[in-house]
Amino acid sequence: MNDTLHTLALTILFRYSPRKLKQVFETYSCAQEAWEHLKQDGMSIAMDKAKREMEFIQAHQVEVFDARTDHYPYRLKQCPDAPMLLFGKGHLEVNQGKFVAIVGTRQSTPRGEEMTRRLVLDLAQSCPDTTIVSGLAYGIDVAAHKAAIEAGLSTLIIPAHGLDRIYPSLHRPVAVASLHHGGLLTEYPSETEPEKMNFVARNRIVAGLSDAVVVIESKVKGGSLITAQLGNDYNREVFAFPGRSEDVYAQGCNALIRDHKANLIENAEDLISAMQWNAQVMVRPQQTAITFTSFTQEQQPIIDILSAEAEGVPVHSIMMETGIGYSDVVRILMELEMDNHVRSLPGGIYMLRR
Repeated sequence: MNDTLHTLALTILFRYSPRKLKQVFETYSCAQEAWEHLKQDGMSIAMDKAKREMEFIQAHQVEVFDARTDHYPYRLKQCPDAPMLLFGKGHLEVNQGKFVAIVGTRQSTPRGEEMTRRLVLDLAQSCPDTTIVSGLAYGIDVAAHKAAIEAGLSTLIIPAHGLDRIYPSLHRPVAVASLHHGGLLTEYPSETEPEKMNFVARNRIVAGLSDAVVVIESKVKGGSLITAQLGNDYNREVFAFPGRSEDVYAQGCNALIRDHKANLIENAEDLISAMQWNAQVMVRPQQTAITFTSFTQEQQPIIDILSAEAEGVPVHSIMMETGIGYSDVVRILMELEMDNHVRSLPGGIYMLRR
């Protein structure tokens, strides 16, 4: 416990100097010894924060992954800029099975979200030991997590902040659902805000944890392209779905393929073949018709509203028409989505699956 405390304090102290932190751990036999020999400004502040963090870890059953142990994700350990510590919550099996990162634009299209869902569902049929890795952002990220939960696959959420919050808060139900089979894994201690620079930094963890990185939709510039580049830097296999040249959110994927920075795939079979994963015969799940009499009393009013609008309905409109509060509406919609009755679209819009 003492070594964890001192490792945490050193990590906080040298948060913006990873090379110095690495040098410290290479110089001393353990973190406590390093701490006792160092003379550095800010040490008392770092230790106070480390003690608060240890209290948070113990109170919330947070799992700590130390890069000096075999418990740490072995794929990420291969990366030169891997963080010394990771903090996890959930049922985390970070060294078992296959890991696929799925990333893309926050302004995803219905087509992109359906490609994401189909890729994940088909992976679940052929490679059920797959874990889906992404960042819980709007668009493709959250679509990947939702599809994994729907398919019964493990999913790892890599937030750009501490485990004392969820960002964006609208995706809290997805984060909670992930805890049962997968969970959250971050390098950031509690009280860390989701600052812009953290999102770029966390992309290296998304890429480093994975065997393969898949880009679904992206503009010519975007965070998912950074993740793809990191995947190449880490010698991971990178894949992209192609699209029409006039589609803004296909141009980034097309550029990756054109510049030989990603392999072209169109489905899970292409990915499995390229990765040389031994796959079972793929059996697509049968689509079942919605039985409207099967909904609960609180679900039925929302189903009635969605049934009347083929193009989808915003959450705020559902609240106004039903009189149900925001948190309950989001919870009910999440339940319906998990049961494959509704689908979410960008902008907080939901539509019925027909």
